[in-house]
Parts: sequence; structure tokens; C-alpha cells
Amino acid sequence: MRKIWFIAVREYNAAVRTKAFIVSVVLMPVFMVGGIVAQKLLKNQVDTSDKRLAIVDHTNQLVESIEFAAKAHNETEVLDPETGKKIKPTYVIERIEPNKEDPDAQRIELSDQIRAKKLFAFVEIGSDVIEPQSKPSLKSDILPMSERVIYHGESAAMDEMRNWLRAPLNRQIKALRLAKIDMDADVMERLTRYVQVEPHGLMSMEAGKVKSEGKRSEGQLIATPLMMMFLMFMMIMIGAPPLINSVLEEKMQRIAEVLLGSVTPFQIMFGKLLGTVGVSLTMVVLYVGGGILLAEKINASEYVPYHLLPWFIVFQVMAIFMFGAMFIAVGAACSDLKEAQSMTMPVMVMVMVPLFVWINVVKEPLSAFSTWISLVPTCTPLLMLLRQATPASIPAWQPWVGLAGVIVFTIFCVWAAGRIFRVGLLMQGKPAKITDLMRWAIRG
Repeated sequence: MRKIWFIAVREYNAAVRTKAFIVSVVLMPVFMVGGIVAQKLLKNQVDTSDKRLAIVDHTNQLVESIEFAAKAHNETEVLDPETGKKIKPTYVIERIEPNKEDPDAQRIELSDQIRAKKLFAFVEIGSDVIEPQSKPSLKSDILPMSERVIYHGESAAMDEMRNWLRAPLNRQIKALRLAKIDMDADVMERLTRYVQVEPHGLMSMEAGKVKSEGKRSEGQLIATPLMMMFLMFMMIMIGAPPLINSVLEEKMQRIAEVLLGSVTPFQIMFGKLLGTVGVSLTMVVLYVGGGILLAEKINASEYVPYHLLPWFIVFQVMAIFMFGAMFIAVGAACSDLKEAQSMTMPVMVMVMVPLFVWINVVKEPLSAFSTWISLVPTCTPLLMLLRQATPASIPAWQPWVGLAGVIVFTIFCVWAAGRIFRVGLLMQGKPAKITDLMRWAIRG
């Protein structure tokens, strides 16, 4: 055990005292939350140049309301009320008389103006939009052209102006329809007002008082589980795959042959795994501790799942042992990096499977699919923790059964990797295959 501990300390020091470790510690939070921060910082970095919108209104009853809405937009939303800085583009509406003899020629002409940057987009409003005759159940793309509103632009699906246009256009269409049946718009609004179904948590009784978890948003429900899962995933990716390079380097430089004069192959392998576990736990302390301090400072400590921290640490350790043993076995079986890259793919797929299904699991954590896939040993560390971090009440036996399965499978992986490591560490020249690894694991 003393020799294993010596190797583990050596591997730990070799990892944490490098510039790469310090850089990864600093950059990992950037990778995890960088997208969110970037969206916040770039929220107001938009194109504020004037946007000209041509309206071809075959009804001749809707373009005026769009012009009025554009005027209101330009007066109230374009300038920042505090700084007076222009933060949104000005909308300029241009009326175009419909070409009833050759509408395609008109569409091509307006499209050419968009390509020449004289227009931003153009909209064609069908003549029967106000009084459609087709069935309401029909999809919009199979309605007659006369009952459709078509927005043409270079990036039509992503244009903010297209989203803005919906409100004034539909508001005026509804008003015109109500006017034909002599019904007041305010009365119709009250009769057809949409009622929201608000998402709230559960109620409980604490110290004689009723306690409510309050209103929940999708972001609040997903943020904590997703953060914990991706933190563990990043720990695995930072800790386990580099073991391939570590083993390959010692194998290619004949360092392993020298080490085998003093220690057994299993002691070398297990010492490397312990060192990697130490590195991952160091990063857990840094990130979890930093996250807790930040949450307390911004008064968000209620979002920190303290009851899951022991599970996080246990699953993290098991995942490093499990996947680390697989990567060590691959490193020992290969003779160069090119071989290792092809052999690594099956292990990487097992690591990444939870990322393919996490959204289904977090939406329905109690479903049969979520339950069974979270009990698959290679998926348990990430997906069981993800399920536990959701507000759903996971049956108490499932995390323990999942942990038992992970422990058994991890012991098997370490045992099998030890047998592969013993055979492959001294082999040179011959590229290993998956069948070779299986044979070595069985026969030793």
C-alpha cells in the first residue's frame, strides 16, 4: 500500500503543479457559464441601423395599423430612456401597391432590392387574410396564398422585425373581424382572455406554518441539475482521458520497465487512479466551495443542494475510478497516440451518453426510461445525480441501488483494467484490438 500511495502522490503533484492544471481550473467556469455571460453582455449589441420594410397589402386595410405601430416603436423603444443612446433599429414602413398582373415580377424586384441593401425585408398580405374561407385546422403552409402573410428576408426565420410584426398585424385583423359582427373589442378581449397555468412547487407544513416553494420557472428547475451534471462531466473529462497520455508516455519511453523492477503493474495502475481521484477532488473543493461562497454572498444559498453534496463526491470518485480504469487499459494496450485515438472512441461514447438524454431525464425524472437508464452503471453518476437534483421525489432505494451497481461495476473495471495493464504495458509494435483487450481481461 505504501508504494501505491507513493505513486498516487507523485501523479497528484505532477498534475496540480503544472500550468495546464491552473489554466483548466480558471477556464472551466468560463466553459460552463461563458455562454450565459456572453449573452448578457451582448444583449444590447445589435444592429441599430434603420430597417426598411416594404408592405404589399392586398387588403388595403392593414398597412396603416402597421405604420402606426412602427411609429410607436420608434418613439418609445429605439432610444435608451436613461442615456438617450440608440439601442434598437428604427422601423421604416414603405407602402407598395400590389402588382396584380404579374405578382412574381414584383416579388423578384423587391427581393433584388433586399440583395442591394435598399430594403431590409418585404411582406405580402393576402387579400383574404381578414375573412379566410378555409378550415382553421389547415397548416399555414398549405393555405391558399390569398389567406397567408408571407415575410421575405435574407434571414427571415431569425428576423426580430418578423416577430415584432405579428402583434400589430393580428391586433388589427382581430379588430376588423369584430367590427364586421358589431362586437366591441374590449368585450371580446375579456371573453377570450388567455389564462396562464403558473408552475409552482409543493406546499408543506414547517413549525406550524404553511410553507410554499413558490413560483418556479423552467430555468430554475433546470439550472441546478444541469450545473451539477456538467460539473461532474467536466471533472471526468479533465481527470480520466489524460491517463492515456500518462501511460503511453511511460510505455514509449521505457519508464514502465524501470518501474516494474520495484512495483507490480497493479500498483502502478491503482496509484495513477488514486492520484487522478485526488486531482478531481481538489477541483471539486475549489468549485463547490467557491460556488457556495458566491451563493451566500448574493443571497442565493437556497438554490444550493447541500443534501446532494455527499452523493456528488461519491459518484465523482466512482466515475473517476470507473472511466479512469478504462482509459488506463486503452493506454496500456496501445503503442502510440494514433492507436489510442481510435481505441478511445468506445469509452468516450459511454462517457457522453448521459449528455444525449439529459433533457428527457430532467423533464420526466420518474419515468421508466429515466429510472432504468440512471441505473446503468456507466450512466448512474451523471444521470442519478441529475434526477436527485430535480424537485421530483426520487424513491430512496434508487440512488442506493445505483451506487451499489456503480461500485460493483467499478471494481470489475479496475480488476479487468489491471489484467489488461499487466499484459499491454510491455507490449510494443503490435496494435491491439478490442478483442485482444477482452481476451487479456479474461485470461490475464
